[in-house]
Amino acid sequence: MTLGVLKSYPNNPNVAKAQIAAAYVGLEYDFEDVPRDQYQTPGFLSNYPMGKVPVLASPEINLFESSAIGFYAASAKENSPILGLTHVDKALIFQWVLFAESELAANMREWVSPLRGTRPYVKPAVEGAADRVKRALGALNSVLESKTYLVGESVTYADICVVTSLVNLYSLVLDKPIRDQFKNVTRYYTTLINKELFKKYLGERPLCETPLKHTPPKKEKKPAAEKKAAAPPPKKKETPATPSDAGEESPKPAPKPKSALDLLPPSPLKLDDWKRMYSNNDTDVAMKWFWENFDPEGYSIWKVDYKYNDELTQVFMSNNLIGGFFARLERAHKYAFGTLVVTGTNNNNAISGYFVIRGQEVPFEIYDAADYESYNFVKVEPSQYDEKKDEIYKYMAWEVDGFADGKVFK
Repeated sequence: MTLGVLKSYPNNPNVAKAQIAAAYVGLEYDFEDVPRDQYQTPGFLSNYPMGKVPVLASPEINLFESSAIGFYAASAKENSPILGLTHVDKALIFQWVLFAESELAANMREWVSPLRGTRPYVKPAVEGAADRVKRALGALNSVLESKTYLVGESVTYADICVVTSLVNLYSLVLDKPIRDQFKNVTRYYTTLINKELFKKYLGERPLCETPLKHTPPKKEKKPAAEKKAAAPPPKKKETPATPSDAGEESPKPAPKPKSALDLLPPSPLKLDDWKRMYSNNDTDVAMKWFWENFDPEGYSIWKVDYKYNDELTQVFMSNNLIGGFFARLERAHKYAFGTLVVTGTNNNNAISGYFVIRGQEVPFEIYDAADYESYNFVKVEPSQYDEKKDEIYKYMAWEVDGFADGKVFK
């Protein structure tokens, strides 16, 4: 009997979590590979408002969290043994489901995603996530000192959730020296993934030999001919000038190319004047000056939102992401001003804000930054200024509802 269709990308351990849970109670899910560009379409978001996978489509219910989808299968039959037969066992299983989500899966994403290049790499944040994973593994290692399974004497939903949360860690970053620190966890993990139903849906999962490392993007090399042309000519011994060469001048070095923004028509608004006004005055005074002096032909205003808010965890780490982004905008200081804030609480926060930018497009100096693709820049049209003034003020004053932290680019 099928419980519905799981929609995701192939080889997603969170899909396997739901499939394994279903298999242990004699049920199954169908699977559909959904292209990533469909996650944000209106039709998808109407049923799954978080815009991420896996999701479940069924005649009875649509679900969008993998642990909930797995629980839906595990609880489809009364007195399901994998959910525990006593209220004590049920509580313990629920404890490990939460542990898998908050201590393993969330921190795994913070550690692994930047190494895979799907999120910006901020060294302190990545190292902090790695430390938190190892702390969780240490706790799990102690519990498994005398246990084969987490609850009782057979596989439960607790084991399914914990093991599937360990898959990417053991496949990508936990090499042998690290695994040797957590031998009980490694024994537990390798035992479970080799069980028939785990292996059926997880497939072969070799243990990591060479862990993922951060590789900074390489700078483009100039062609050899260009390098040769740009190299200074070898020095010649000085000789007395002759009448024929006395009037010659040595060639001047080519001027550095200007930014396209330097070629725009002059603007009456000097960005440095605004930055000083903002820095040295109360926000109400500064914003009054801003709107009195703003030049909508020479500058544009942009609402900025982080694309992956659902992956953010600790507030300080989200603020570190902002700092990393700003650090890579060094060339834009002359042309842009912005404020980004973190709103919300640990494990439930978001990054958003506003930028003022020279010209009417996002310039090369900003979109060339490695982090740029992680943010949505949406232009505020002049016709929207009146309705947006209050919101822009709140971001500039850091008075946004739920404000937790923030940084200013100036």
